[in-house]
Amino acid sequence: MIIVEKVRLGIVVSEFNYDVTYIMLQKAISHARFLGAEITYIVKVPGTFDTPIAAYELAQKDDVDAIVVLGAVIQGETKHDEVVANQAARKLLDISIQFRKPVTLGIIGPGATRLQAMERAEEYSRRAVEAAVKLARRLKMLRESKYSNRTIVVE
Repeated sequence: MIIVEKVRLGIVVSEFNYDVTYIMLQKAISHARFLGAEITYIVKVPGTFDTPIAAYELAQKDDVDAIVVLGAVIQGETKHDEVVANQAARKLLDISIQFRKPVTLGIIGPGATRLQAMERAEEYSRRAVEAAVKLARRLKMLRESKYSNRTIVVE
């Protein structure tokens, strides 16, 4: 029998479009508790574009196993939403690889309307938390595995 330690999460949440991201944060906290994860940090940043710097700082902490990033990038009249979402996603992936810790993408958009963002808020945050917890557990088991030909599955 394998005993899996509690996963420690850092959450980064954008304050821009806070009517949406507040709901996302509450759902993320609730779902983390449901999954038995511990939230060690919640960092609020001005906007989604600002999430990578906070994720970078959290990734360096020993008491963070995975990082959940929450934001809502609402479509405007220009392509600004695409730039913001694409650049944030790219840097968050880079941070995950650099620090060998899951950094999950609970960012709605680009191209989402405010109504679509509100409709997706709970689902996106739940998925981001679930992915962070599962991946952190699986990576821990993979790193501790003494066998090279095993399938690592943690529910």
